[in-house]
Amino acid sequence: MAKRDYYDVLGVSKGASADEIKKAYRSKAKELHPDRNTDNPESEAQFKEAGEAYEVLKDAEKKAAYDRYGHAAFEGGMGGGGRGPGGYGGGGQGDFSSAFSDVFDDLFGDFMGGQRGGGRQRAARGADLRYNLRVTLEEAFSGLQKTINVPTSVACDSCKGTGAEGGAEPTTCPTCSGMGKVRAQQGFFTVERTCPTCSGLGQTIKNPCGKCHGQGRVQKDRSLAVNIPAGVETGTRIRLAGEGEAGMRGGPTGDLYIFIEVEAHKIFEREGVNLFCRVPVSMATAALGGDIEVPTIDGGRSRVKIPSGSQSGRQMRLRAKGMPALRGGGAGDMFIELAVETPVNLTGKQKDLLKEFAALSEDNNPESKSFFSSVKSFWDSMKG
Repeated sequence: MAKRDYYDVLGVSKGASADEIKKAYRSKAKELHPDRNTDNPESEAQFKEAGEAYEVLKDAEKKAAYDRYGHAAFEGGMGGGGRGPGGYGGGGQGDFSSAFSDVFDDLFGDFMGGQRGGGRQRAARGADLRYNLRVTLEEAFSGLQKTINVPTSVACDSCKGTGAEGGAEPTTCPTCSGMGKVRAQQGFFTVERTCPTCSGLGQTIKNPCGKCHGQGRVQKDRSLAVNIPAGVETGTRIRLAGEGEAGMRGGPTGDLYIFIEVEAHKIFEREGVNLFCRVPVSMATAALGGDIEVPTIDGGRSRVKIPSGSQSGRQMRLRAKGMPALRGGGAGDMFIELAVETPVNLTGKQKDLLKEFAALSEDNNPESKSFFSSVKSFWDSMKG
């Protein structure tokens, strides 16, 4: 199959400049890269064809030979003594890895999410920090402002965060020329790794700061005032942007994340925005009915009417007496569960009155009297 014209492959004219040729190749390489065309089996061959064309047209000597003789310039003996597009004896296949390395930084940034424009890394961003904060249920109800002490790294004031003595600017790393990465070519592939001299920063410091030893930051405890909104619960996370660890050599600061833990309460149990509690009620109040006062989370008290004949376990609701919703939308409810108390340490008179009450209850409740009579008959028959 006849080879396509190299200019047509890249989509440029014969008068295109070196920059235009490189730009065209970069566009084609990005368009045809096999990783982006997994459903196109021809993309790899087209990708290599574009690399072969660029390998010829980027070189002035090869380009001149190609303009004069076409593909025959690299097919044994003509124009360059059998010199192929990528060197001697190339057989017309081209040194694709050499062509690809010319635009590796741009493509690597697009494919892998890296940086573009030379591949040089910026100063390292500081780490995010976590702080666990415990609050009471009352504090979670009302919200508060709390001062916390956070051990962290801050920018060195001696070198202004540069890491160099007197705040001098770092110099370009001689090993990677400021790239932050070094490459090693292994056949078809170009392998990159972090520069061992500058640790990927692209810069070195001749005279490190005596206080921070070239790090650009020092350890320090910071006091921060934190606003805790009403309605927080265990697991709520509050983000303070830029309050984390300082970056290396002037890099951006990380964030601080505050994780809330609400302490258990002696009276109330919480489920979302609702509160639950058990309220003791005297036997007389449960039987006759009446009013009682119950504590609320806001520190006040609410009056609750107990219907006559209430039993233990009966649940009653106080609307909007629960926790506030964290992001607005009103408040939850408070549910009280009645716990009828059995009197203890009775006086003789109280015992007599209860006996009289029990006797009257049997007379007034035939079903109960019939039940106890059945039980008595059962035990008498067992004895016989």
